[in-house]
Amino acid sequence: MPFHSEIASRLALLDGVPSMAEALANPELRPRLEAFDSYPDATPPPLAATEELTIPGPHGPVPVRIYWPGGTPSEPRQGLVWLHGGAFRFGDLDMQEADWTARNLADRAGAVVVSVDYRLAVEGVTYPIPLDDVVASMHWARQNTADLGISSISLGGASAGANLAAGAALRLRDEDDWKPEHLILVYPSMHVDLPEPSKSLQLALTEMLPAMRLPPEMFHSMRENYLGALISNPPAYAMPGLADLDGLPPTLVLNAEYDDLRASGEAFSASLAAAGVDVEQVLVRGVLHGFLNLSTSFEPVDDAVNRIAGRLRAAGQNP
Repeated sequence: MPFHSEIASRLALLDGVPSMAEALANPELRPRLEAFDSYPDATPPPLAATEELTIPGPHGPVPVRIYWPGGTPSEPRQGLVWLHGGAFRFGDLDMQEADWTARNLADRAGAVVVSVDYRLAVEGVTYPIPLDDVVASMHWARQNTADLGISSISLGGASAGANLAAGAALRLRDEDDWKPEHLILVYPSMHVDLPEPSKSLQLALTEMLPAMRLPPEMFHSMRENYLGALISNPPAYAMPGLADLDGLPPTLVLNAEYDDLRASGEAFSASLAAAGVDVEQVLVRGVLHGFLNLSTSFEPVDDAVNRIAGRLRAAGQNP
């Protein structure tokens, strides 16, 4: 499938840009990259009541933002702990991938969403600190289901946040003998080295301009920054593609069609299936990595958000 029409209409902005890394570092090129990623006329998400809290964590307080759905529930709602992406070193609760996603899911699924501002891998922070913050957030949510008004807890994230979600699910399985209701992984990054791309992905990558690609040097820089001294011997909790995945909960994997990291999502989905995990893998057509930063007025984004919301609604139907 070709690029979504809104993306295709902006391709001229990237003509002659040699790479994403150079565009980010060059003050003359960076505005073109920012313009390509900016959609100022995008339809905003639904309104939702929010609450800012800090919860206890092993490295100090962890900020979270709770999104409360509207209406008066006749029974407990479903909960979702949500983790934004950003290559482990960028992102916050206000980025659209965090805020817009949470607002849409609170509205569409009637779910209580806890968005986590985990510590980023900057200024000497490395694994396991961001993951410790996520695990602490899950412990807090489990201990406060009554106050949150929820009957189940699912866990999900995008990109680096998907990595942290899977790593936290593995730790909760091993340390607490507990698992979330559903695991939601959106354009996940799970491996130390990207697996070999499928033939269809190879074709899609040839259609992408250099500034759209995540070249190996950028991918490995991200890994080295997160893993620190453990880069030569990464733990499976840090890189879930290395893990024994048996016993993980039903999992939804959403991969972007035009994305180097799609190779990681596809390989991880295959590993989940081989381990006997109930996994649904969906290829979101026509879009790039990071598509949850776009409005749901984009049909592929709307469909992806509806799929996540459907998972959360299904959690309330389980016995």
